[in-house]
Amino acid sequence: MKRSIAAVVLTTGLVFATGLVFATSLVFADGFASGALAQGKLDKVVKVGSLGDQSGLYSDIGGPGSSVAAQMAIEDSGLLAKGWKIDLISADHQNKPDVGTNIGKQWIDVEKVDVFVDLASSGVGLAIANLAKERNVVNLNSGSASSDLTGKQCSPNTVHWVYDTYMLANGTGKALVKSGGDSWFFLTADYAFGQALERDTSAVVTANGGKVLGGVKHPLNNADFSSFLLQAQSSKAKIIGLANAGGDTTNSIKQAAEFGIVAGGQKLAGMLMFITDVHALGLSVAQGLSFTETFYWDMNDQTRAFTKRFNEKYKKSPPTMVQAGVYSSLIHYFKALEALGGNPRLRADQSHPQRSIYAVFAGRQFAGDPARRRQQGNSHAAGEVVFVRLAGIA
Repeated sequence: MKRSIAAVVLTTGLVFATGLVFATSLVFADGFASGALAQGKLDKVVKVGSLGDQSGLYSDIGGPGSSVAAQMAIEDSGLLAKGWKIDLISADHQNKPDVGTNIGKQWIDVEKVDVFVDLASSGVGLAIANLAKERNVVNLNSGSASSDLTGKQCSPNTVHWVYDTYMLANGTGKALVKSGGDSWFFLTADYAFGQALERDTSAVVTANGGKVLGGVKHPLNNADFSSFLLQAQSSKAKIIGLANAGGDTTNSIKQAAEFGIVAGGQKLAGMLMFITDVHALGLSVAQGLSFTETFYWDMNDQTRAFTKRFNEKYKKSPPTMVQAGVYSSLIHYFKALEALGGNPRLRADQSHPQRSIYAVFAGRQFAGDPARRRQQGNSHAAGEVVFVRLAGIA
């Protein structure tokens, strides 16, 4: 039998997510920058800033691939052929909020960046959301996961695209509890993202009759998970919830296999995983994992066509949902600017934008309530719980 890795979509019911991945859709502007329109300050110059992890533990899920996706969106917008000037710059935030904030200030004040994209790492994402609100620029966040972006730190300048910790909790977390995984122990990355993911998943577990037996926090970009995994193993919890991402997730899963944790009867829940993680782990380690996705490259003809074009420019891996989200969000943004007839170039002394979005995700249509989006700063797509198995095995 030929052995290969396949992330197989297993629909367990639609999970409402914050964001829309892969758009071939219409975008409308409801009074978007009405003050700038009235004053005739529109131009056809746009600068996009792709701020991501370019070399660290999250670089495979966003980073260089997000910059490729942004450039594809610029080209596909059709605006260049209509005389628009659209530039793209990229930088590495190093997963440090202070570094990201300093880059963001430089981009806004000197580079005149109009819109931020990517922003994998919730600490950086929350910092840039605050900066975007302060300086009144557009922030299209497809990389950060913390639901605080549309909760206690909600901003009219930020649209949270693709996914968040609330959606992940109600996807993977709820599905596993309903299938018998009613006792949990968490391994949590000790910063904003991990804390939000543990909080939101714990709420879902208890609301559905499960129990959280405990948890342990680990440093970001950690190498040795042995002590944390031994605590999880000794808890006897049915589910070990990995409230981390990127290299931290793959390292913890690999080391859990070395300890025989899954072989001993406990199950790992990758609360945030990507196709790049599955490839990094290999089939023998990844088989049986469950996680929630909003974009899978081999889902249908539309996603396969997008992936083929993406991989002509970025050959390392298929696009992740973060990278597809960068493309989608910018396509929406450009359509909104075209509908306005130019770029209002909002700054701190002008009115906040309002947006109404209607989109197509992976060939299926989803639309939310525009008024609710204005309040919460998100758009709704459907995530699906998937599992990893041998190709050809049911």
